[in-house]
Amino acid sequence: MRKTFPLVLALVAALALSGCVSRLARQLDSTPNAGACPVGGSIYEASRYVKFADGSDGTFRDIAYTGEITDVRLYCRYIKDMPLEAEIEIDFALGKGPRATASEHDYRYFVAVTRRNGKVLAKEYFNTRAEFRRGDIASTTELVNKISIPRADESISGVNFEIVVGFELTPEQLEFNRSGQRFRLDASAG
Repeated sequence: MRKTFPLVLALVAALALSGCVSRLARQLDSTPNAGACPVGGSIYEASRYVKFADGSDGTFRDIAYTGEITDVRLYCRYIKDMPLEAEIEIDFALGKGPRATASEHDYRYFVAVTRRNGKVLAKEYFNTRAEFRRGDIASTTELVNKISIPRADESISGVNFEIVVGFELTPEQLEFNRSGQRFRLDASAG
């Protein structure tokens, strides 16, 4: 699925391989990038999603839906002193638990650009939908494109930025993740 991330962004933390030629760059021409792409990844505490049924006591038999961000890939393109253009692909593994009430479920996630010091410069929310037609596990890949990071001049590199993703979580879901508890994507299996 293709999503648009129409944000004008400033600086964000990054550690990336220098001189990489991104997929986006190969689409435009064969000129190597002038610098490194920002780092792209998921925030550990927000990379898992567990939704318990209403009125649940928080036991695994009360799981309605689960999700996990399994991979994140970032591509970027430098063009002189123009904004750094990026796109991010996010792989999701999604599950239906024993207390699920529907064969489909929407999962809300975010894409954020931060400075090296962690300050969030821009954050946008998206939805991905799982349709559990052939069982209790589904997977999908989302593409968020048109991430634009302004640069003061050509000397500003992608290593000053990071683009992170995660599920939008309630305080209870975040606490569940922080507690270190684990789950199975197919929570309904014995």
